[in-house]
Amino acid sequence: MRELVLVHRWLGVACCLLFAMWFGSGIVMHFVPFPALTEAERIAGLAEIDPAKARHGPSDAVRASGVHDAIRVRLLARADGLVYLVQGAAGTRAISAADLSPAGIQSERVALAIALDQARHRGMDVASATLVERADYDQWTVSNGLDLHRPLYRVALNDDPGTELYVSSSTGEVVRDTTRSERRWNYAGSVAHWIYPTALRRNWRAWDATVWALSLVALITAIAGALLGPLRINVAHGRVVSPYRGWHAWHHWLGLACMTFVLTWIFSGWLSMDHGRLFSTGTPTAKESVTWVGATAWEKLPAAGIRQLPTPAREIEWFAFDGRIYRRDRLGLASQHLSLADNAPVPGHEFLTADEVRVAAKHVAADCGVASTVSATDDYPIVSTMPQAPVYRVVCRDVWFHFDGANGAMLEKLDASRRAYRWVYSALHTLDFPAVAARPLLRTTVIVALCGCGLAFSLTAIVIGWRRLRRG
Repeated sequence: MRELVLVHRWLGVACCLLFAMWFGSGIVMHFVPFPALTEAERIAGLAEIDPAKARHGPSDAVRASGVHDAIRVRLLARADGLVYLVQGAAGTRAISAADLSPAGIQSERVALAIALDQARHRGMDVASATLVERADYDQWTVSNGLDLHRPLYRVALNDDPGTELYVSSSTGEVVRDTTRSERRWNYAGSVAHWIYPTALRRNWRAWDATVWALSLVALITAIAGALLGPLRINVAHGRVVSPYRGWHAWHHWLGLACMTFVLTWIFSGWLSMDHGRLFSTGTPTAKESVTWVGATAWEKLPAAGIRQLPTPAREIEWFAFDGRIYRRDRLGLASQHLSLADNAPVPGHEFLTADEVRVAAKHVAADCGVASTVSATDDYPIVSTMPQAPVYRVVCRDVWFHFDGANGAMLEKLDASRRAYRWVYSALHTLDFPAVAARPLLRTTVIVALCGCGLAFSLTAIVIGWRRLRRG
């Protein structure tokens, strides 16, 4: 017992500020997530494509890019002209649709023009916009998802919301935006919660090891407290009483009241840093990805000329799926036309069908089941990148694959380990239970109430810890 008391006491002194920070910042994060460019913002910033300006076709762009494993090609209208973005396993290369020259961004003037053009399409005020810097990292661009776009050009619009846009040097796209309010709140939210200072987070391995170790120590502290709390309860004259007084009594009773939540929340928070240590990552292997895409022949596409629909598109995409190449004309956030690349669009064929996904599944394994649509109330919910687009699930033996019906992308791979992780992390840490997630107001109320209770509990630990250190 004495050893358990010492572990809880001194680890509690060391971790009480962390606990308070995590509970408090968790409330902020629920209302103000980390800055990101939403799909609605991305589409709104795109200009309509004039196909007459595309002197070369996607097959020319693939050859010029040197990307031998191309699986996806997009055509965008940038401020400096039409550009193909050729995506392969190693990244994306930008190729001019006018002369097939590399179209990465090396000029600050071009980067500023692209940012201003996108901002105008989104209805923003650009009268006082300036280019701030060209840099690899800052506080809002440290995530690994932006690694292929570095360095980034940061453009400040100097408008009332304090908007800043980040332009990729490799593709010329706006890949992130932030506002003054987001930046301020996130210092009290995601930056604190994830222990996300730029100097640490830019080194992923150092950040991963640091946060994983701190979370593990916090988990040991919570387990020690969960064991001690019930053991310290006394029964006198038919009443349950605590042997403590003052702040210690508050800490004891609050700990008993929210013990289950604190323990499961700290445990699931530690698992957020798992990254393949105990559970699988949900990332398909290179072989699985190639099998679903199939053998493709980009040279069969028309070498020049882009057939356009009566309705102007904001983005034209060619993607490989099951050995065929589809063309996707993105007309708006929730509107697109889909067809095989060498055929006219099929009326009503807005998304991939379950039959098309089922045929692709047969080429992966003989025992793959029929493709089914994943609903929002599913125990393993996942949404498309496009509103109202279906997501298909294909079960192959014990492995589930989820596909985006809008663009054929594999969204995730769920084996038994990853399905278990969905419950012990996502459900426990963010209350992502289907019945609760379907009621946003209820979920928000429960999250704020539980985190508020955890914060109050942590504050009692801070007071006790401070008094212990002063006495020492």
